[in-house]
Amino acid sequence: MGVIGYGLGVIGAGLAIGISAYGATQAMARQPEIQDRAFTVFIMGAAFAEALALIGFVVTLVVR
Repeated sequence: MGVIGYGLGVIGAGLAIGISAYGATQAMARQPEIQDRAFTVFIMGAAFAEALALIGFVVTLVVR
């Protein structure tokens, strides 16, 4: 049962990173001068989404 919860958490993190990468590339394509700032925001967002996936992994191990 915990594996299903972890799988859903990873799917959510993957979708979040994909959507934020899409947004960052669209922003860079429209305004190339903000490339550094958009990339920084993307990296921070990806790190937060990945942290949630890791928390889900730890919770799955603790509950088990």
